[in-house]
Amino acid sequence: MSAPTAQGWVDLQVNGYAGVDFSNPDLSAEQVLRTAALLRERGTRAFCPTVVSAAPLTYRRVLPALAEAVQACDDGSLLGIHLEGPFISPIDGARGAHPLAHVRPPSLQAFDELYRLARGRIRLLTLAPELPGALELLRHAVGMGVRVALGHTLAGSREIWAAAEAGASLATHLGNGLPLSIPRHANPLWPLLACPALSAMLITDGHHLPPDFVRVVLALKGLGGVIVTSDASPAAGLPPGDYHFFGTPARLEPDGRLHSPQSGTLAGSSALLAGCLAWLEAQGLLDAPALRQVGRENALLALGLSPDD
Repeated sequence: MSAPTAQGWVDLQVNGYAGVDFSNPDLSAEQVLRTAALLRERGTRAFCPTVVSAAPLTYRRVLPALAEAVQACDDGSLLGIHLEGPFISPIDGARGAHPLAHVRPPSLQAFDELYRLARGRIRLLTLAPELPGALELLRHAVGMGVRVALGHTLAGSREIWAAAEAGASLATHLGNGLPLSIPRHANPLWPLLACPALSAMLITDGHHLPPDFVRVVLALKGLGGVIVTSDASPAAGLPPGDYHFFGTPARLEPDGRLHSPQSGTLAGSSALLAGCLAWLEAQGLLDAPALRQVGRENALLALGLSPDD
């Protein structure tokens, strides 16, 4: 798989756009390719289509469709599939907007079946390292060339450092995918921040994280350890209103905040990567060269691709 040949932003977490849901069982390869073309026009030159925790039937339909689109795409804009779940924490808050019914324990057999359905096109896996069997699965996935990120987790320090030693290299949407209230010391944030092997993926849409949190992450990880992602929802690009994605209701407010009206938790983002980077610039946090690094170069390096291609 090659890196994109033209300049532009690179997003490792895009759940859909303009009504197209990459976790919808009716997804087609044509929809994926059309969505990629729309995103290119809006500044996202390359991305990982992301599939959230889903029913077996959904995986059997969407993973082959995504794999077909990746194979048919000859300009490098589809970098491979980001499998966000289903091996994540089932606990409310940590689970986020993922349907509880579709979260499952780590399993080599289950992962291998998903990998087969995706025709080997899974590029990134997000899992919770505290779950029984997670470290075994992590090593297995890394051995197959899949990058592994820690996310939707309530893991402790020992589990997070062990996961990094086993080959995890990223933290999915750091600062999110957590309960609203957590213990001040014994929580996943500190080890995820402290571990130098884990690059921090941040959703900087103005709703997911406050500026001071981003400042702390930049100070601890440095520019080379931060990757901005949009976590764009299928509601991105749509007008405010009530929608139904990932098997759950979602409400898009006029200010762009996208949340579950049932739980109050955020349900992805209505922003694209260009908007997330514009927010960073508006906050005075990063200049143009730094934005290029966190919005393109670091993402490509995280996948083993050259940022100069």
